[in-house]
Amino acid sequence: MGSKVVAIVGSYRRGGTVDAAVQAILKGAREKGAETKTIYLKDQYLEFCTNCRACTQTPGEHRGVCVQEDDLEPILREIDSADALVLGSPVNFWNVTAVYRQFLERLVGYAYWPWGKAAPKPRRKHPTRKAALVASSAAPGFLIPLCTGAARALRASAQILGAKPVGKLWIGLRGQQPDQPLSPRTLAHARRIGLRLV
Repeated sequence: MGSKVVAIVGSYRRGGTVDAAVQAILKGAREKGAETKTIYLKDQYLEFCTNCRACTQTPGEHRGVCVQEDDLEPILREIDSADALVLGSPVNFWNVTAVYRQFLERLVGYAYWPWGKAAPKPRRKHPTRKAALVASSAAPGFLIPLCTGAARALRASAQILGAKPVGKLWIGLRGQQPDQPLSPRTLAHARRIGLRLV
């Protein structure tokens, strides 16, 4: 049985820079026999986290379940069934998009945080899957991890989901014109990352 790679896309535009890069990564993974699935957060119904912490109270390795009734649980079931993840968001106002941040905050159930404890603890100590991180910005790509919070947010979501990044794709200078295609070099880099996920 082949591996499964699930992508979480925090972009507001299908076919935009982040989506195109994610699809190129998934194409590389499929070359090695992986099954792939893309979840577009903008198409999901997600409530905001209320900080009730009900999902963090039960001990054990398995994540807690949120009490809100929305699309989070099916998304998390897909993630839990994956061998590798691709996590992507454009940089908006120096961080991930609002819809990606909303998703990130809802991942608290992967931590154990009973009342009376000062801070949460990851339910799993060691990563069990691989991840690829993707972000795009109008600024040069090398500035994404240096001058924005996007790289940190993507790394944090990978960590709480029990994934170790094996590839990062920071795509810069995307504000020059609408619908800029990805360069052959970027597409080749994305493909190589996809191959490493499997």
